Amino acid sequence: MSTADTGSAISPIVAEITINAPAERVFDALVDPAQRVAWWGVKGRFEAKDMESDLRPGGRWIMRGTTGVGGKAWNAVGEYRTVERPRRLVFTWLPSWDENATETVVSFELEERDGVTTVRLTHSGLASEASRTKHQGWPQILSWLRDYVQT
Repeated sequence: MSTADTGSAISPIVAEITINAPAERVFDALVDPAQRVAWWGVKGRFEAKDMESDLRPGGRWIMRGTTGVGGKAWNAVGEYRTVERPRRLVFTWLPSWDENATETVVSFELEERDGVTTVRLTHSGLASEASRTKHQGWPQILSWLRDYVQT
């Protein structure tokens, strides 16, 4: 049984950001493969290149990209657990760059008020503090999402 199924004593990563856009627009940027690739990363540093997605509970997804000088390849894979447009998205997460990674769970909760959406990300089921440390990029990823959606 994976850590994502059994829970963990390691505290989850929680990050929150406010985006000046409707929840539907933010949700689309999270789930549409072409949009996700457009905003996920920084050219030449950590960049998504391709995403395949079967957007339904039980559907699989994979995102591929490159990192750093020389373009070292990476991927992250998972399965959608919850798809509640435009309020909630939950999927499993297994990245190739963490050789000790176990399957974890990432959730996005969107709450819109007057055309402004608060996005709360929770990354749970991390197996160790070392793995938790390797996943501290979520606030940066949320800022990329905000910058993309607000332009």
